[in-house]
Amino acid sequence: MQSKGLLLDFSPQSLSLSGRKLLGLTVPVLRFMRRYPTLFNEFPHPQYANLPCFRVRHYPLQSLHPLKWDLGLPDNFEKALIPKYPDHFQFAKAPNGTRSLRLVQWHEEFAVSALQRSNETKEKGKEYREFKSGHTALTFPMSFPKGYGGQKKVRAWMDEFHKLPYISPYEDSRRIEPSSELMEKRVVGVLHELLSLTIHKKTKRNYLRSLRDELILPHKFTRLFTRYPGIFYLSLKCKTTTVALREAYRRGKLANPHPLARLRDKFYHVMRTGLLYRDKGVKMIPQEILTNDVEDETEGEESEEEEEVEIGDDCYEETSEIEDDSDEE
Repeated sequence: MQSKGLLLDFSPQSLSLSGRKLLGLTVPVLRFMRRYPTLFNEFPHPQYANLPCFRVRHYPLQSLHPLKWDLGLPDNFEKALIPKYPDHFQFAKAPNGTRSLRLVQWHEEFAVSALQRSNETKEKGKEYREFKSGHTALTFPMSFPKGYGGQKKVRAWMDEFHKLPYISPYEDSRRIEPSSELMEKRVVGVLHELLSLTIHKKTKRNYLRSLRDELILPHKFTRLFTRYPGIFYLSLKCKTTTVALREAYRRGKLANPHPLARLRDKFYHVMRTGLLYRDKGVKMIPQEILTNDVEDETEGEESEEEEEVEIGDDCYEETSEIEDDSDEE
């Protein structure tokens, strides 16, 4: 009754899930609401009635800051980067008063997912042409853990999953039934695209959870990471849960590393090696030694099993001020 009274204080007697902390509940909000269907009603937001989609033109800065490192943005991107492109981005104020980044104009030529781009290559040209003509569906690259992908039930399930049409995260999805398997594949596509946009093809799971309201993702969407282990890989290193794209890694290293990822790896190696050599009393490290050491480390990891994805033995990436709440939904 206390929660009901709090809702009555709002106009028009409703509250978005982003403001659920105001209710002071210690249990998941949706679970609590569905216990009392005569008191509470669940309905889509009128402004975001469409389903999971990247066609979002306003993005809160507070949700973008935790992803600065993963997206390759400088710390001062608000002052150093955004003002350089006034024809593309502008600062705005969201209805709730928070600062947001607004896309000035939507460009359809940029609304192509990473999966679509990868299938536009010459090697897969025929498959992509068939997809464009509606005769086939694009499939997600998969690499299962050893022994998992060989199970008959898993293979049959993945075959049915791949037969479903692929709908780009940038396309309208209002005609799709929210509880259907097609919508589940679309959500997988949204998460796949988001991870593809990152520099290291990975990010912390809590960072993705903070995007749920902006991307209109379903409740408990993070369960898809364990439901599709052939697409996503979960790591529990550094006392946090990190999700990565399996297809992006080969034997512990990025298959096609971004130039910024290469620079970060070299910088980290120099800093780590410098500390080791300093302890030994060496004042200067020849450049060729640093270069050879980086190559030797890469070759050393070739002995690891190909099915196993290693996203880094050391925790040298930036941390965010966002709270690392429990990963349990």
